[in-house]
Amino acid sequence: MSDIIQLLPDHVANQIAAGEVVQRPASIVKELLENAIDAGATKIELIVREAGKNLIQVVDNGIGMSETDARMAFERHATSKIKSTEDIFKIATKGFRGEALASIAAVAQVELKSKQLDTKIGTQIYIEGGTLQFQEPIQTTEGSSFSVKNLFYNVPARRKFLKNNNIEFRHILDEFQRVALAHETIEFDLFHNDEPIFKLRKSSLSQRIIDVFGRKLQPLLVPIKEEMDWVRLTGFVAKPEGAKKMRGEQFLFVNGRFFKSPYLNKAVQDAFDGLLLSGYFPSFFLFLEMDPERIDVNIHPQKTEVKFEDEPLIFALLRSTIKKSLGIYNIAPSLDFDKDSNIDVFINQKTKSNQNFNPANISVDRDFNPFREESVTEKHTEIQNLAEIYHQNIEAAPSKINLFEDDDFEEDLMRLPNGYWVFNKGNKTLMLDLGRMHRLIISENNKTQTATTNSHALLFSLEYHMNEMEKNKYKSFKKYLPDLGFQSYVAHENVLRIDAVPEGLKETQVMKFFENLFEILDYKTEEEFLHYYQNQWNRLQSKSRFDFIYKSDAEELIKKFTNLGFPEYLPDGKRCYLELPFDEFKNKF
Repeated sequence: MSDIIQLLPDHVANQIAAGEVVQRPASIVKELLENAIDAGATKIELIVREAGKNLIQVVDNGIGMSETDARMAFERHATSKIKSTEDIFKIATKGFRGEALASIAAVAQVELKSKQLDTKIGTQIYIEGGTLQFQEPIQTTEGSSFSVKNLFYNVPARRKFLKNNNIEFRHILDEFQRVALAHETIEFDLFHNDEPIFKLRKSSLSQRIIDVFGRKLQPLLVPIKEEMDWVRLTGFVAKPEGAKKMRGEQFLFVNGRFFKSPYLNKAVQDAFDGLLLSGYFPSFFLFLEMDPERIDVNIHPQKTEVKFEDEPLIFALLRSTIKKSLGIYNIAPSLDFDKDSNIDVFINQKTKSNQNFNPANISVDRDFNPFREESVTEKHTEIQNLAEIYHQNIEAAPSKINLFEDDDFEEDLMRLPNGYWVFNKGNKTLMLDLGRMHRLIISENNKTQTATTNSHALLFSLEYHMNEMEKNKYKSFKKYLPDLGFQSYVAHENVLRIDAVPEGLKETQVMKFFENLFEILDYKTEEEFLHYYQNQWNRLQSKSRFDFIYKSDAEELIKKFTNLGFPEYLPDGKRCYLELPFDEFKNKF
């Protein structure tokens, strides 16, 4: 039998390696931006066309490359940052994967122009599909310019798996923002299809955060700072009112490198315990600085995961420092350690010295109502009735109500203190979430009605300050808004002006409604956007389970819900009710 194992050709090996390094255009953006930073650039320009599918160009004013280095940079396992195995654990730079540029050049058409600071002539290299086409001297500015064109042109099977331009560009924005946040002293420009998206000047960290994510964050930022002999923690968290339903504005960095860590994210979440509504996540921008030998950044191909030597200690550091900062800014309750104990002593002494003093007894009729003539007994009865509505004393017998005229039996209905209702339906006892039931009724009613296009003109226009991510999302769905009853446009810079809203949308709800629309990550199709929009509209019109405190309202809702067939689930899979397992309860006694 003949031999069957053989070495792969270089161009095939490079294309396979590219699958690990180049997952999408954003992967190239990350690599080229990090290389520019490592080159000492103080100004970096990112130019993108068609979400990076046709062009990704990074221009920097860094130290540039010699003729030999420019050619060597595209060889596999070629790097200026590692000389021994030990160096891997002392990495203080960004990009250092030796096969990165080789992998990029294997699946695209790449042009490099570069010139060192102390030379008169630069060099130009053009590589196509991993094959060098030419290298020649050129007059060019100091620094480097990498142009990556027609990504995956020679691997069509990979290119067809790229998402639409909106999605791919949002991934590019993610990478751009991560790099820009970590290097506030570097100027960054971003252009997409010749339109300026970002022009970030050298600034402080807080200003860079505001420049990237919008002025809305400015009054919400709480500074975080703690320094120990082995680690330094700095950055900002947003006050609870800046929390979101998505995890978009959550950034962790170590030694200037962005990384992901669900474990450390939980430390931040724990620090906000009791301050956020269920389902909301805090926004944070946190930076750790520590000895590179105490971390390993090589456990993930894209280097977005980091292994720490002392991870539990970092968890505790994050949680305690954030809790302390929230307390200092009177956002979370904190113990008053600075209170002078002598004040209590003084108060006690004054009390003792006046112990023979008898203050006058002042009697106040708290039940007096000048607008109604009723006895005190009647008033107490009314208060007791209200208390029963709100607190539903469990010891009280549930009330009997006849919900349906054609029923031959009576149903039991009782409200629990947590807002749920207990309801006997036939031979089953159910716990009802009237809020979810109401949302389903609203949703079904909206399906049977013609979508309204009636607009309500606002007396005074509203202005929503968008960040760049929101501005990009707005462009993707603004064409649908007029048919939905909105009149809006970008007035200047990133300010969205809203002049009219659909009938039924209160003016006080408009800003929150738009914020909810912006929170979804991707609108892939018109159908998906409209589905999400309708879901948000249904939520806005729906009541929560805590809104149902009167039995008459609960009865009316249950009637409507029964007409729908008493469905158990919402379309998103959440339960509207569940059956109480009384057989299991018996075993508890």
